[in-house]
Amino acid sequence: MNNKFIQQIKCWFTFLFMICSTFSAWGAYAQTAKVTLQMDNVRMEQVMNEIEKQTSYFFIVNKGVDINRTISINVADKPLDTALQAMVAGTDTEYKIYQQNIYLSAAPDKKTANNGSTKVSGVVRDTKGTPVVGASVVVKGTTIGESSGLDGAFSLQVPAPVETAELYINFIGYDPVTVKIGTQTFFTITLNEAAEQIEDVVITALGIKRSEKALSYNVQQVNSEDIVANKDVNFINSLSGKVAGVTINSSSGGVGSASRVVMRGQKSISQTSNALYVIDGVPMFTTARDGGTEFASQGTTDPIADINPEDIESMSVLNGAAAAALYGSDAANGAIVVTTKRGKAGYTSVTVSSNTEVMSPFVLPEFQNRYGTGDLNSSEGSIVRSWGNRLNSSNYMGYSPRDDYFQTGVTGTESVSLSTGTEKNQTYFSAAAVNSRGVIPNNGYDRYNFTFRNTTSFLGDKLKLDVGASYVMQKDRNMTNQGTYNNPLVGAYVYPRGNDWADIEMYERYDPARRLYTQYWPVGDAGMTMQNPYWINYRNLRENNKDRYMLNAALSYDVLDWLNVSGRLRIDNSNNDYTEKFYASTFTQLTEGSKNGLYGITKTKDKQVYGDVLVNINKTFGEDWSLQANAGASISDMRYDAMKVRGPIPDGEITDEKPLLANVFSVQNLSNTSKTKRLQEGWREQTQSIFASVEIGFKNTYFLTLTGRNDWPSQLAGEHSVKSSFFYPSVGASVVLSQLIPEMPKNLSYVKLRASYASVGVAFERYLANPRYSWNESGLNWSTQTRFPIYNLKPERTKSFEVGLTMRFLRHFNLDFTYYNTKTQDQTFEPNISTGSGSSKLTIQSGNVRNRGFEVALGYSNTWGKFSWDSNYTLSANKNKILSLADDVVNPETGEHFSVDQLDMGGLADARFILREGGTLGDFYSRIDLKRDSNGAVYINEKGEIASESITDVNSYIKLGSVLPDANMAWRNDFRYKGINLGLLFTGRIGGICYSATQANMDLYGVSEVSAAARDAGGVLINGREMVDAQKWYQAIGSQSGLPQYYTYSATNFRLQELSLGYTLPRKWFRNKMGLTVSFVGRNLWMIYCKAPFDPEAVASTGLSYQGIDYFMMPSLRSLGFNVKFEF
Repeated sequence: MNNKFIQQIKCWFTFLFMICSTFSAWGAYAQTAKVTLQMDNVRMEQVMNEIEKQTSYFFIVNKGVDINRTISINVADKPLDTALQAMVAGTDTEYKIYQQNIYLSAAPDKKTANNGSTKVSGVVRDTKGTPVVGASVVVKGTTIGESSGLDGAFSLQVPAPVETAELYINFIGYDPVTVKIGTQTFFTITLNEAAEQIEDVVITALGIKRSEKALSYNVQQVNSEDIVANKDVNFINSLSGKVAGVTINSSSGGVGSASRVVMRGQKSISQTSNALYVIDGVPMFTTARDGGTEFASQGTTDPIADINPEDIESMSVLNGAAAAALYGSDAANGAIVVTTKRGKAGYTSVTVSSNTEVMSPFVLPEFQNRYGTGDLNSSEGSIVRSWGNRLNSSNYMGYSPRDDYFQTGVTGTESVSLSTGTEKNQTYFSAAAVNSRGVIPNNGYDRYNFTFRNTTSFLGDKLKLDVGASYVMQKDRNMTNQGTYNNPLVGAYVYPRGNDWADIEMYERYDPARRLYTQYWPVGDAGMTMQNPYWINYRNLRENNKDRYMLNAALSYDVLDWLNVSGRLRIDNSNNDYTEKFYASTFTQLTEGSKNGLYGITKTKDKQVYGDVLVNINKTFGEDWSLQANAGASISDMRYDAMKVRGPIPDGEITDEKPLLANVFSVQNLSNTSKTKRLQEGWREQTQSIFASVEIGFKNTYFLTLTGRNDWPSQLAGEHSVKSSFFYPSVGASVVLSQLIPEMPKNLSYVKLRASYASVGVAFERYLANPRYSWNESGLNWSTQTRFPIYNLKPERTKSFEVGLTMRFLRHFNLDFTYYNTKTQDQTFEPNISTGSGSSKLTIQSGNVRNRGFEVALGYSNTWGKFSWDSNYTLSANKNKILSLADDVVNPETGEHFSVDQLDMGGLADARFILREGGTLGDFYSRIDLKRDSNGAVYINEKGEIASESITDVNSYIKLGSVLPDANMAWRNDFRYKGINLGLLFTGRIGGICYSATQANMDLYGVSEVSAAARDAGGVLINGREMVDAQKWYQAIGSQSGLPQYYTYSATNFRLQELSLGYTLPRKWFRNKMGLTVSFVGRNLWMIYCKAPFDPEAVASTGLSYQGIDYFMMPSLRSLGFNVKFEF
């Protein structure tokens, strides 16, 4: 992988050299391009048009240039420079050639140049140091002025008296600036972005732009700088801590792995609560699949992580159901709307960036290395436990997983983008490469992105065509989540402390009898399929190889100045090959019993086609009334196909087949028995929809919004379904009090009240109305039973109500407060009841889950000269409650009435998620406890042993708490001085619990620090007065993944999540030809408070199951990155 990384760097520098050569060629082309012009008494504009036809240059005209003047020109096969000199000869116009553009500007008035006037010059920049092109610079009270050039520079003659004159600088989207000239002759002007301009328009559902004043729901925007500054390969993680009401948990799978994004609480018992992703107004329906959790430890990637962060212009977070209601059945969980970059008119720019990041484990359990291998309480001893004698200087090994097993991870990211265009045509192109080596050996992630986008205007700018294409190649190897199968952390953590780690680093030894290399692991499997960690790294290979392409096109036509018709089409297809190669001598429980190894290959295809048409109306009636309406229809068609072959290589023992070649990984080398799984599966879903939105405004103060959507999903097709469609309405209103109330205090510049209500549905499983028979892999036949069909299928309808307040006050403060209350009814789940004789499962739709809470975002922004400070604090709190499960529900197969007052949703061993009325969707229980005497004290027998016993009464299970947080908060600060930027982000979670089965197993095997400390203390004090042997205690509470109540921890934590320091070098150092920014970014630098032995914010699954559970989970990562960015 290192060689590949070097090759990528060479390719990028070659490509960069070609681009720079192209820029140089533009300058040379100006000297060699020839034109022929024979035109008499024509307007200068006609001459300009002819030059554009004969060359590849385009004119940009500054204010004050008269292109309607009459001129004559006669040149034959002359260089472009000669023709331009002839064109402006005798006029007050001068020209400048830069890249592919010719800039015309008014020449200084020579008559007044020396009439007591003074030449004043300077440069206009924004707060980031980027030149502002086209800013108006005027001598206040006169008509003397000029527009800033390509490098932001300006120069003009100021008449006397100069000392009292003032310059007025203005540009669209920025606050105007007035400066007194005095005796100064050169000025550096910094323009601040106008806050009201920025917040005036936001991107909402379906990519519709709406006035911020009119919004009746909470929409939060994140710009591209906040996204790329984080430098996370999965850009969704960059949102963490930056928006209120959104809980983002990065997966434990490492670089590029899936993230869990939940807005305003967990809503569904069995369906996903993850947010919907939308790219340029089009939903992305390909979602991440769950990785391994208990046994299979395979990690998983996220389709949204395939997007190149450098291609993103901005993101809008639609928190509530009302905000995303136009997306119908996919919108109940909120949406993240991504707007990608397009080419910009008027100039060409190239951006090249390179980022190198080093990673290490962030939070690890505390290990011991002072007690050696053995079991002092057993006459047989032990080769796997570390309950032996205390080590001394002669046999001390000092093994530490952090120092001896984990390695420093490295991620290199290189990207280049090109933006160019005229007023009629804009083009954007980008390419990027990500190459990562993980913190465990032989773990890697590689991704290559190529993006092209072109926007063209026709018919006097009434018709616009926007087309784009993206191609992604993504590969990953040994992405590990949590669980025991093929997980190297099991062996790395439990490895006996009296053994020499260097001995097993040579993980394979040659076996002359078998004539091949076999695994060396003298420790055994410890009942957990434990293997040599390095054997898993290099001889249990799990690899993904994905190709994905996305094509999109949008056509828009302005019928009238207030009427627009548009249509969009997007195709998103991906092909993935997942292979498993387990070499001979891998633990046979993992190879279907074969000593010769196992091979599996799964080929999957995901296809999505989405199309919609929209009619858009934006019209005002008189001075008071406004109407913005949208109506349209869409179709979404998704297909999934998979072909899987997985089985053992025959060894002559597990079957009657003759042995085949070990370690030959091909389908024809597999067993031809039922031990080899051959499976073909797939599905197709289609949803057809119509939708409409109407917004009515009065005096730009009162706004009323109505939306409606009707879906015809294919899940409702078939003879068993009595419904064919669902309808989802929403209504909202807002009023701008600051415009309504006369004599509003000056320190209260903007106040808006808003309220909204929506009813949307959560997507339901396919085949509920039309169940199908399942394939029995072991019996190689079809099952005789199936799920009982639901005749009256309903969506899990979420009814959401929210009210909010938006304020800007005291000139520098802004506040956004939202209170919401949502109820998700008709929960779809399978109760544990008898279904009668006909079906194996019964699905019911009942139950009601409520989420209510608030979101607060408070910001402060101020500038003192060249220093500025932005501070933003977010706080969100949510209360989840199960109002009902199933009350007096009729079994459609037997006709019996029944009720469900609790559900066992699974868990790990004796730690279970139990749902009960009045509880939450994250309630965690233990169904085992230590044996106790009549007084409730822990019972100790005459041998000093402690026993555990199962709790048979379900109602007596021990409630440990809820894995759901009570609140999340973040505090972000950005300091800027000249070109220096410093950013700090502190985040915190309050409430909730987590459970570590990893810690339990470490205690059981005597490798934890707490077990060594107990031995140092002479035992463990229990019942307040009795000292028991440390080994007997920890074997009692740590066996069978532990008694959960002894391994449950508070999930409250506070950390320094991000720290960034950057410096943008002055462009004048590079003669205003190039911008250069260097930056340092650190993530997870400091865990300020955490009681758990792992990071509570890391998750092994994007679903509800296994939230807050650590079972040899890969640690979260601390990273330090250095970035260099060039802008040409």
